[in-house]
Amino acid sequence: MRELFWLKLLGTMLWTTLFFIGYFELLRNPVHPVTVMPLTWVDALVPFQPAMLWPYLSLWFYIGIAPGLQRGFPQLLVYGLWTVVLMGGGLVIFHFWPTAVPPLTLDRTSYPGFSLLEGVDAAGNASPSMHVASAVFTGIRIHAVLRETGSPAVLRLANLVWAVLIAWSTMAVRQHVALDVLGGACLGLLVALASLRWRPSPGYHAHRP
Repeated sequence: MRELFWLKLLGTMLWTTLFFIGYFELLRNPVHPVTVMPLTWVDALVPFQPAMLWPYLSLWFYIGIAPGLQRGFPQLLVYGLWTVVLMGGGLVIFHFWPTAVPPLTLDRTSYPGFSLLEGVDAAGNASPSMHVASAVFTGIRIHAVLRETGSPAVLRLANLVWAVLIAWSTMAVRQHVALDVLGGACLGLLVALASLRWRPSPGYHAHRP
């Protein structure tokens, strides 16, 4: 985590900022008609859970862990390029197929933090959920490091639980519907597996003074 710390930190912040510039531009100026995503029986099973706002917001810390664990500049650079594929792919989808979640039937603003959420993270650009795509991609890449370093199973379990909670929270706070989550999970999984196939030799076991 200490290796290239400032490059990792500032690079993650810069790329996140650039993504949101494109995200909000497409959100405010859709090129094509916006499709409202349908509800499914899965959505009916997921109750509104205000406490899930915290796992939802934790994504912004979670996505910094995987690049922080990359060892050496080549690994970090290639990791960054794959995040460009992931997030850029999402923006391309939003350009050609803008989507939104159905209108809410409840007032979330009476719950702490939700007024800010509605002002920052609108209900557009819904499918695929980039929240879920980022969580799945990050979770798989963290798992790869933990497995390759022989880390304790409890850390791998904690990583899995964290990623699942983030994905669940997107429905529990009513930011996404089940089909958005499914699309985001598929996108994150596809890019993560490709990134593990085409990357420099990890070298996590190599001794560094």
